Amino acid sequence: MSRQTGEASPGTHRPDGSGAKRPVAPADEADAILAPGAPQPLGAPKGSGAAEPSGPPEPASEDRRQPITMADIRDNAELSMFISAADRVMKGLGYTEHGFRHANLSGRISFNVMSRLGFDEHTSNLAAVAGYLHDVGNMVAREMHGQTGGLLVYQALRDQVPPDDLAIIVSAVANHEEPDGHAVGPVAAAVILADKSDVHRSRVRKQAQIEFDIHDRVNYAAEQSFLRVDSDARTVTLELTIDTEISHVMEYFEIFLGRMVMCRRAAETLDCRFHLTVNGAQLL
Repeated sequence: MSRQTGEASPGTHRPDGSGAKRPVAPADEADAILAPGAPQPLGAPKGSGAAEPSGPPEPASEDRRQPITMADIRDNAELSMFISAADRVMKGLGYTEHGFRHANLSGRISFNVMSRLGFDEHTSNLAAVAGYLHDVGNMVAREMHGQTGGLLVYQALRDQVPPDDLAIIVSAVANHEEPDGHAVGPVAAAVILADKSDVHRSRVRKQAQIEFDIHDRVNYAAEQSFLRVDSDARTVTLELTIDTEISHVMEYFEIFLGRMVMCRRAAETLDCRFHLTVNGAQLL
């Protein structure tokens, strides 16, 4: 059946025979300090004081970073502030909503796309995290906000997330926006599809129609949007219901054609075909 969406540094002193402490060389300078008069080891430079370790090497400190979850991300005060600040900047620039509503929805859709195409839960969670954080770069500026966001996410999570997972999240954040973004992997592809499918009137901040620009009109005209994933047919379909009294379908293509091309390529990365239906008619 098809499935559908909707460790502490060592001490630096040791006691000598008199009870006083003498400094210990850092590990990268010497493995041990020789007692006065002790023979030099073979091959050691004269006067170096270097000696062979007397026992087995100490085990490397354990990497305590764990796989990240959406609960971890939502509880991260720094990242929450980034999302709020990004939305304030977008509001000041006159753009539609780019705050917690869009972040949460993008995260959920990214997870659903991955899980319903058969990806494991861990990879699907990485997509959810990247989808949730993809727009934080707007806190700095709209231009190149994907790449800026990737750097912000890296700095915020580098001590918490394993490097291989962090690399996937950062690349997805950095590559979600046209014209410079690309579906560089499955997670990045899922984030692109989730982000571009969020077309809805609830994102429009302005109420008086006279204030609407074309972006506001198209979003306000969208009464419903749904990203449907058919795992058997390997299709991803964006289904839109648009009030054509507010905005014509051609206006949607006028501003979103680049996004639809990006969605098609993202679907192909996931070994799927992308379709678009508007008011029940398949247009792509």
